[in-house]
Amino acid sequence: MLTRKQLELLDLINRRIQRDGVPPSFDEMKDALDLRSKSGIHRLITALEERGFIRRLAHKARAIEIVKLPEALERSPRQGDSRQNFTPKLVSETPAKAPAPRGAMQVERLNALEVPVMGRIAAGTPIEAISNKTDSVAVPGSMMRGKGLHYALEVKGDSMIEAGINDGDIVVIREQDDAESGDIVVALIEGQEATLKRLRKHGRSIALEAANPAYETRVYRDDQVQVQGRLVGLIRTY
Repeated sequence: MLTRKQLELLDLINRRIQRDGVPPSFDEMKDALDLRSKSGIHRLITALEERGFIRRLAHKARAIEIVKLPEALERSPRQGDSRQNFTPKLVSETPAKAPAPRGAMQVERLNALEVPVMGRIAAGTPIEAISNKTDSVAVPGSMMRGKGLHYALEVKGDSMIEAGINDGDIVVIREQDDAESGDIVVALIEGQEATLKRLRKHGRSIALEAANPAYETRVYRDDQVQVQGRLVGLIRTY
């Protein structure tokens, strides 16, 4: 049995992972649940992990995955999110096996598609704009939802670490020239520097927010920033 706050937090994490591919930051969790400090979030996260609903990945800053959901959330999905959701899934190339024991995690076989890796993207100080294909990567077809081309980038830097995006991760991007406030995007600054940040719109200004308190939010005129795509998936190698 989960408390009301535990259920609210689990619902929030699940919806944000489905929407953005990464969990919310602790500050976002605190604000969403109207708590005074992040220590309350730590306690709720620990309780959910102890009850087997989530798993925290060791040595990864705030990397959280959903293990299971209570019936209350499975039967009553949250309404009101107009954007299409997605659930990152593991790619399995092994033959089908006998059903796993009851309670075991299920890994779904998915068709993998080749996506070009277009170089590195800064999650820190902006670096030169991406332009050339350097490699390709197999991506689950479920990540590539919606219209438009997709490409992948290797993350360099740690400014998005509290959004679950680490140095060396591969991000999957859907090519588009606009995004909603709150989306994590590839932004081209003044036609020269590309960076991966959370976008916030404020009238004629655009703020590019880091998910690491060590980095400041940068604010530009809307004509200085060109959106080159929106984050739709994340691939991590261990």
